[in-house]
Amino acid sequence: MDVTIIGTGNMARGIGSRVLAGGHGLTVVGKDQVRAESVATDLGGEGKISTAVVGDDLGGDVIVLAVYYPDAREAVAQYRDQLAGKPVVDITNPVNESFDALVVPADSSASQELSQLAPNAQFVKAFNTTFANTLSSGEVGGHTLDVLIAGDDSAAKEAVIELARDGGLNPIDAGGLARARELEALGLLHMTLQDELGTGFASAVKLIA
Repeated sequence: MDVTIIGTGNMARGIGSRVLAGGHGLTVVGKDQVRAESVATDLGGEGKISTAVVGDDLGGDVIVLAVYYPDAREAVAQYRDQLAGKPVVDITNPVNESFDALVVPADSSASQELSQLAPNAQFVKAFNTTFANTLSSGEVGGHTLDVLIAGDDSAAKEAVIELARDGGLNPIDAGGLARARELEALGLLHMTLQDELGTGFASAVKLIA
């Protein structure tokens, strides 16, 4: 599977490391070539990584929006036609500037709002409850990271489940895209607990049965 990640921050690096660990191809799309190549250099990948800049044509079987919510909106609007029919992974937690509330309507989510900008894309919510530095190893305290995944299209969701599993993570089907609202609330809660827990964004949300 070929995966295209839009973004060059820590989450792009974390998710990119899992894509490569699973043996998949990776393209990193940055605002400029220097940033994209910096991610490729950090990840290594023995020739499995290519780079592109915003505005280039999008390839890939799966597109990952590894950017903040406002930037995700811009990317989806820009690439609307090229996203048609493709699984598009939204990792965002649409928080306000004070990081204490979500900015999307009470009956919606970032994923649902993005889907309105590109209605022919197959949006999947995933990776919004996992922190970047935990993705590098894929585990916390000896526990494999859980990746909660929500989406309406079964084939798109299965592609993301496959990527997570191949990358050594534990994918959990959280239901349809409507569940993205709860996942984003969980992501916000996980973020706000960091000062209290003193874990420095190195903790994980884990379901144990």
